[in-house]
Amino acid sequence: MIVALVAGFFVLNGKTGYVVKQTGDNVKGSVNAKVTIIEYSDFQCPFCGRAAPTVKQVLAAYPNDVKLVYRHFPLPSHSQAQKAAEASECAAQQGNFWEYHDKLFENQDALYVPMLKDYASQIGLNTTDFNLCLDSGAMYDKVQANKKEGEAAGVTGTPAFFVNGKLISGAQPFSVFDSAVKAELAK
Repeated sequence: MIVALVAGFFVLNGKTGYVVKQTGDNVKGSVNAKVTIIEYSDFQCPFCGRAAPTVKQVLAAYPNDVKLVYRHFPLPSHSQAQKAAEASECAAQQGNFWEYHDKLFENQDALYVPMLKDYASQIGLNTTDFNLCLDSGAMYDKVQANKKEGEAAGVTGTPAFFVNGKLISGAQPFSVFDSAVKAELAK
Protein backbone atom coordinates (compact mmCIF):
# COMPACT_ATOMS: atom_id res chain seq x y z
CA MET A 1 0.00 0.00 0.00
CA ILE A 2 2.80 2.43 0.89
CA VAL A 3 4.64 1.58 -2.33
CA ALA A 4 1.49 2.33 -4.32
CA LEU A 5 1.07 5.65 -2.55
CA VAL A 6 4.70 6.62 -3.14
CA ALA A 7 4.47 5.56 -6.80
CA GLY A 8 1.23 7.49 -7.10
CA PHE A 9 2.89 10.59 -5.70
CA PHE A 10 5.61 10.52 -8.33
CA VAL A 11 3.17 9.75 -11.12
CA LEU A 12 0.74 12.50 -10.15
CA ASN A 13 3.30 15.04 -9.00
CA GLY A 14 3.26 17.18 -12.14
CA LYS A 15 1.66 20.34 -13.39
CA THR A 16 -1.82 20.75 -12.04
CA GLY A 17 -4.71 22.83 -13.15
CA TYR A 18 -3.67 22.68 -16.80
CA VAL A 19 -6.70 22.69 -19.08
CA VAL A 20 -6.44 21.87 -22.75
CA LYS A 21 -8.71 23.55 -25.27
CA GLN A 22 -10.99 20.83 -26.57
CA THR A 23 -12.32 22.47 -29.74
CA GLY A 24 -11.76 20.10 -32.64
CA ASP A 25 -10.43 17.31 -30.45
CA ASN A 26 -11.46 13.68 -30.64
CA VAL A 27 -13.53 13.00 -27.54
CA LYS A 28 -14.95 9.73 -26.22
CA GLY A 29 -17.25 9.29 -23.24
CA SER A 30 -20.02 11.24 -21.57
CA VAL A 31 -20.25 14.91 -22.52
CA ASN A 32 -21.37 15.64 -18.95
CA ALA A 33 -18.48 13.74 -17.35
CA LYS A 34 -17.03 15.17 -14.15
CA VAL A 35 -13.57 13.89 -15.06
CA THR A 36 -11.72 14.66 -18.27
CA ILE A 37 -8.66 12.63 -19.18
CA ILE A 38 -6.53 14.30 -21.82
CA GLU A 39 -4.16 11.82 -23.44
CA TYR A 40 -1.05 12.81 -25.38
CA SER A 41 -0.03 9.82 -27.43
CA ASP A 42 1.95 8.51 -30.39
CA PHE A 43 0.56 5.67 -32.51
CA GLN A 44 4.03 4.15 -32.95
CA CYS A 45 4.95 4.31 -29.25
CA PRO A 46 4.92 0.82 -27.70
CA PHE A 47 4.06 2.22 -24.26
CA CYS A 48 1.08 4.06 -25.77
CA GLY A 49 -0.03 0.75 -27.26
CA ARG A 50 0.19 -0.83 -23.82
CA ALA A 51 -1.81 2.01 -22.29
CA ALA A 52 -4.66 1.82 -24.82
CA PRO A 53 -6.44 -1.17 -23.17
CA THR A 54 -6.09 0.50 -19.76
CA VAL A 55 -7.73 3.67 -21.06
CA LYS A 56 -10.60 1.58 -22.46
CA GLN A 57 -10.91 -0.10 -19.06
CA VAL A 58 -11.17 3.29 -17.32
CA LEU A 59 -13.87 4.45 -19.74
CA ALA A 60 -15.78 1.20 -19.21
CA ALA A 61 -15.51 1.49 -15.42
CA TYR A 62 -16.76 5.09 -15.40
CA PRO A 63 -19.12 5.40 -18.41
CA ASN A 64 -20.95 8.45 -17.03
CA ASP A 65 -18.12 10.09 -15.14
CA VAL A 66 -15.09 10.08 -17.47
CA LYS A 67 -14.46 11.41 -20.94
CA LEU A 68 -11.25 11.01 -22.92
CA VAL A 69 -9.72 13.69 -25.13
CA TYR A 70 -7.10 12.27 -27.49
CA ARG A 71 -4.23 14.57 -28.49
CA HIS A 72 -1.32 13.79 -30.81
CA PHE A 73 2.29 13.85 -29.65
CA PRO A 74 4.34 12.15 -32.39
CA LEU A 75 7.88 11.58 -31.22
CA PRO A 76 10.73 12.32 -33.65
CA SER A 77 12.24 8.89 -32.95
CA HIS A 78 9.14 7.23 -34.44
CA SER A 79 9.39 7.77 -38.19
CA GLN A 80 5.78 6.79 -38.97
CA ALA A 81 4.10 8.53 -36.01
CA GLN A 82 3.43 11.89 -37.66
CA LYS A 83 1.82 10.41 -40.78
CA ALA A 84 -0.19 7.93 -38.67
CA ALA A 85 -1.53 10.84 -36.59
CA GLU A 86 -2.44 12.71 -39.77
CA ALA A 87 -4.20 9.58 -41.07
CA SER A 88 -6.27 9.35 -37.88
CA GLU A 89 -7.39 12.94 -38.41
CA CYS A 90 -8.34 12.11 -42.00
CA ALA A 91 -10.45 9.27 -40.57
CA ALA A 92 -11.94 11.74 -38.08
CA GLN A 93 -13.12 13.89 -40.98
CA GLN A 94 -15.32 10.94 -41.91
CA GLY A 95 -16.50 10.45 -38.31
CA ASN A 96 -14.36 7.39 -37.69
CA PHE A 97 -11.45 8.51 -35.53
CA TRP A 98 -11.88 5.95 -32.76
CA GLU A 99 -12.18 2.87 -34.97
CA TYR A 100 -9.14 4.01 -36.94
CA HIS A 101 -7.31 4.80 -33.67
CA ASP A 102 -7.89 1.22 -32.53
CA LYS A 103 -6.76 -0.15 -35.89
CA LEU A 104 -3.49 1.79 -35.67
CA PHE A 105 -2.72 0.54 -32.17
CA GLU A 106 -3.50 -3.03 -33.28
CA ASN A 107 -0.96 -2.63 -36.11
CA GLN A 108 1.80 -0.51 -34.57
CA ASP A 109 4.50 -2.36 -36.46
CA ALA A 110 2.97 -1.49 -39.86
CA LEU A 111 2.24 2.23 -40.06
CA TYR A 112 3.65 2.96 -43.51
CA VAL A 113 1.49 5.09 -45.83
CA PRO A 114 0.26 2.17 -48.00
CA MET A 115 -0.85 0.38 -44.83
CA LEU A 116 -2.52 3.51 -43.45
CA LYS A 117 -4.56 3.66 -46.66
CA ASP A 118 -5.36 -0.05 -46.42
CA TYR A 119 -6.64 0.37 -42.84
CA ALA A 120 -8.97 3.12 -44.07
CA SER A 121 -10.41 0.67 -46.59
CA GLN A 122 -10.69 -2.08 -43.97
CA ILE A 123 -12.90 0.05 -41.73
CA GLY A 124 -15.07 1.25 -44.59
CA LEU A 125 -13.90 4.82 -45.08
CA ASN A 126 -14.31 6.61 -48.39
CA THR A 127 -10.78 5.85 -49.60
CA THR A 128 -10.76 8.52 -52.30
CA ASP A 129 -11.41 11.26 -49.73
CA PHE A 130 -9.11 9.63 -47.18
CA ASN A 131 -6.22 9.30 -49.64
CA LEU A 132 -6.62 12.90 -50.83
CA CYS A 133 -6.56 14.09 -47.23
CA LEU A 134 -3.52 12.01 -46.30
CA ASP A 135 -1.52 12.72 -49.45
CA SER A 136 -2.16 16.46 -49.24
CA GLY A 137 -0.67 16.81 -45.75
CA ALA A 138 -3.81 18.73 -44.75
CA MET A 139 -3.64 17.44 -41.16
CA TYR A 140 0.06 18.13 -40.56
CA ASP A 141 -0.55 21.47 -38.84
CA LYS A 142 -3.32 20.10 -36.62
CA VAL A 143 -1.07 17.28 -35.38
CA GLN A 144 1.81 19.67 -34.76
CA ALA A 145 -0.51 22.08 -32.92
CA ASN A 146 -1.49 19.21 -30.59
CA LYS A 147 2.18 18.48 -29.96
CA LYS A 148 3.04 22.13 -29.26
CA GLU A 149 0.18 22.38 -26.80
CA GLY A 150 1.44 19.24 -25.07
CA GLU A 151 4.94 20.68 -24.87
CA ALA A 152 3.50 23.85 -23.33
CA ALA A 153 1.79 21.65 -20.72
CA GLY A 154 5.09 19.98 -19.85
CA VAL A 155 4.71 16.77 -21.85
CA THR A 156 8.12 15.35 -22.77
CA GLY A 157 7.22 11.77 -23.64
CA THR A 158 4.35 9.44 -24.34
CA PRO A 159 1.92 8.47 -23.17
CA ALA A 160 1.06 11.39 -20.92
CA PHE A 161 -2.35 11.90 -19.35
CA PHE A 162 -3.93 14.85 -17.59
CA VAL A 163 -6.75 13.79 -15.25
CA ASN A 164 -8.64 17.01 -14.62
CA GLY A 165 -5.34 18.79 -15.10
CA LYS A 166 -3.13 16.47 -13.02
CA LEU A 167 -0.33 14.73 -14.90
CA ILE A 168 0.06 10.95 -15.02
CA SER A 169 3.14 9.96 -17.02
CA GLY A 170 3.67 6.66 -18.77
CA ALA A 171 1.71 3.47 -19.29
CA GLN A 172 0.41 3.13 -15.75
CA PRO A 173 -1.83 0.32 -14.49
CA PHE A 174 -5.59 0.71 -14.10
CA SER A 175 -5.19 1.20 -10.34
CA VAL A 176 -3.33 4.50 -10.84
CA PHE A 177 -6.08 5.87 -13.08
CA ASP A 178 -8.78 4.46 -10.81
CA SER A 179 -7.29 6.28 -7.81
CA ALA A 180 -6.98 9.53 -9.76
CA VAL A 181 -10.57 9.34 -11.03
CA LYS A 182 -11.94 8.48 -7.58
CA ALA A 183 -10.05 11.42 -6.07
CA GLU A 184 -11.56 13.77 -8.65
CA LEU A 185 -15.07 12.39 -8.17
CA ALA A 186 -14.76 12.86 -4.41
CA LYS A 187 -14.21 16.62 -4.79
